[in-house]
Amino acid sequence: MAIDIPFGLAARGPSGPAPERRPNSVRRTSTIDMRWPAGPGTQLRLTGRARDLLTPGDGGSPVVLACDSMSVGVDPGTRTIEEITADPPRPAVVGMVGARGGGSSRTVLAEVMAEEAAAGTPLYLLLDDIAGATLIAGFAYSRWVPVEELIAAAGGTPRRNMEGICTGFQPGSGALMPDGSSKWNHLVQPVGPLPRDDDPIGWHELDEITEISMRRARRIDVTIGDVIEIDSMFQDSSTVPEGGRVVVHEYRVTATADPMTGEILTMSADPRVLPYRECPLASLSVDRIVGTPLRALRAAVLETFPGTAGCTHLNDAMRAMAEVPVLVEYLNGKRDT
Repeated sequence: MAIDIPFGLAARGPSGPAPERRPNSVRRTSTIDMRWPAGPGTQLRLTGRARDLLTPGDGGSPVVLACDSMSVGVDPGTRTIEEITADPPRPAVVGMVGARGGGSSRTVLAEVMAEEAAAGTPLYLLLDDIAGATLIAGFAYSRWVPVEELIAAAGGTPRRNMEGICTGFQPGSGALMPDGSSKWNHLVQPVGPLPRDDDPIGWHELDEITEISMRRARRIDVTIGDVIEIDSMFQDSSTVPEGGRVVVHEYRVTATADPMTGEILTMSADPRVLPYRECPLASLSVDRIVGTPLRALRAAVLETFPGTAGCTHLNDAMRAMAEVPVLVEYLNGKRDT
C-alpha cells in the first residue's frame, strides 16, 4: 500500500549559499570530506574541519572563536575506526580507535571525550558525525560507477534490509525493493558553493575536490533577542565525473529557545533535497521535541524519533544544536573571545 503524502509536501530544492551573517551572532560551520586515496574499496579517509565565528554587533571584524580539525582512517567494510588524530591535539581521541561507525562510535565517544562534550567544542561535533559520514560515504560510488557495475561487484552478497529504519523506509514506501533493500533511484540535484560570493569568510576553508568524494556540511547560526534564535542547515553532497557536485540530503532547520532555561520553544524543518518522495514526512513531527533543553538534544532526539518516527539525517541536524548554549555564552560575554 502506498504511503499517503500530504498535498504540497515535497523537497523544495537546494537553499543556496549561506545567508548573510547577522550582527552580534555566532556561526558554527563544519565539513567532513570522505575520500578513498588509494582507490575505491580501500581505506576511507575522513577529513573534518569545524569553526566558530563571531560577528560583532558594532560592525567590527569577525572573530574566530574556535577551530578544530580531525583526520580519520576507517575500514570501508566494517566502518571501524583504524586511526584518528585531532588538531589541536587531544590525546584522548585515540580511545576511539576500534569503534565502529554508528551507535558503537557514539557510545565510545561519550566515554572517552566527555570533557569535549561538556565544553561543546567544534571537535565534538565532528567526532559525533563520524557515524553519519561513514554511513553515507558510499553514495559517491553511485555517481561515478554505473549501477549495473555496482550490483555486479556486490555479487551474491545480500543487500541490507532497510525497511523500518526511518520515515523514508517505512513499510509500504516506494523507496524499498521487494526484499526490503533500497532502490537506486535517488533524487539528486546540482548544488553550488556553500559560501556567499560576497562573504568568503562565512565558511571555514574548504578543499576543492575533483576525485570521487562525499561531503557532509553543517552551518548553525545563533543570535539572541527576546529568545535564542537558531538557523541551521546540513547538506550531503557528492562530486560527479563531469565536475561540480550533486546534493542528496539537505535540510534547513530553525528553532527558538528560552534564553533563561535553554528549553526549546519552537522547532521547524524545511526539506530541501531528499532521496525519496516519502522522506519529507519526517519534517512534520519535529515539534515533538519542543520543551526539551538544548543541552539534552543529543540523547533526547534519539529517544523521541526512533525508527520510522524520524529521519537519521534530520535527527542529527537537531542533535547538532545541543552545543548552542556554548555559542550563546560567547554572545553573553561569559566566554572569552
